[in-house]
Amino acid sequence: MLPRRPHELPPTAGLPLRLADLRPGAATLADDIAAQLGTPPLQLECSGTASLLIALTALHELQPQRRRVVVPAYTCPLVAIAVQQAGLELQLCDLRAGHYDMDPAALRAACDERTLAIIPTHLAGRVADADDALAVARSVGAYVIEDAAQALGARDKGVSVGLAGDIGFFSLAAGKGLSIYEGGLLLARDPKLQEQLARTAARIVPHSLGWEWKRSIELLGYAALYQPRGLRLAYGNPLRHALRRGDPVAAVGDDFPLTIPLHRVGRWRQVVGTHAATRLPAFLDQLSAQAQRRLPRLRRIDGIEALDDPAGAQGTWPFLLLLLPDQRRRDAALAQLWSSGLGVSRLFIHALPDYAYLAGVVPPQDVPNARDFAARSLSISNSPWVTDDDFETICRTLESVLA
Repeated sequence: MLPRRPHELPPTAGLPLRLADLRPGAATLADDIAAQLGTPPLQLECSGTASLLIALTALHELQPQRRRVVVPAYTCPLVAIAVQQAGLELQLCDLRAGHYDMDPAALRAACDERTLAIIPTHLAGRVADADDALAVARSVGAYVIEDAAQALGARDKGVSVGLAGDIGFFSLAAGKGLSIYEGGLLLARDPKLQEQLARTAARIVPHSLGWEWKRSIELLGYAALYQPRGLRLAYGNPLRHALRRGDPVAAVGDDFPLTIPLHRVGRWRQVVGTHAATRLPAFLDQLSAQAQRRLPRLRRIDGIEALDDPAGAQGTWPFLLLLLPDQRRRDAALAQLWSSGLGVSRLFIHALPDYAYLAGVVPPQDVPNARDFAARSLSISNSPWVTDDDFETICRTLESVLA
């Protein structure tokens, strides 16, 4: 096992907040991000998952006879929780072998006249095949919701992700490219559907002073601790404690409550995000340039597959997502790297059917490709705080495991 660093590196490349971000100002966060991305107006919600819940609720009101929501079998557990909270039926779709996209044949088999929506996922900032999901959806009269929670700023053929489907949403959670600790941005291509989303949110999302105070305090803590010295306390120590007790789900934060809170985002957190958003385009460019420098080094390691975007797409790079040849060697690499403070981690621990706490939420299903993806994947932080020496240490460790 590698010696632990004196300072902790984060598992994802979040945009650090500055003291000046906490000052008063205009609360124009949603409008500013829409202008940066070139999208229709964005609707600010309290989380990416809340955005998904609002979208599902709005679509079910438009087509109440449809209840099925098709999602990748390897995705964030919160997606499954949102489907259940919306009172809808979850339908899993296995992945393509060795890839994050849904398998085209499995997707077509999963969809019929009962399908309300398909949710392709821009996993880890990589751009998903939303066009195939859209073709299948159109053939059965369903909608497409793009899960771009990890892909704020990603583009496909020069256009922001989230605009290929009917609805898209982004996350502003802790550790994302831009964070107000918890937040989400929701968009629709069609103005009438956009109005439906706004009406649904106005009806089901309450004001909650308690939740907003909680999130504001958490945002202050995030501003103070999201840096290499503070992350030992906020992230590294809880991670290692969870690993010592044999709980990888808690180690990566996959242990979510089964109810998604809904509340309005207060003005102060919007102002913080507005100030920070001015630095977001340059930050994303910096991450992309760093990733492009480092990917060739990873690809020289025999047995490593570093996932990238399809032709014509430019994803974001919160971390580098790798597939190793098998679970044994992936686990051997993690045994040395996960607790070292170098920013190496896992994305989601299991395929959705394999989370014990989701037994009442996710139906049992054989999804071999999703299980294989979960078993062979690991992530390397693309934070600017990961120095070239840090990265080389990670690469040499992977080489020794795969030798």
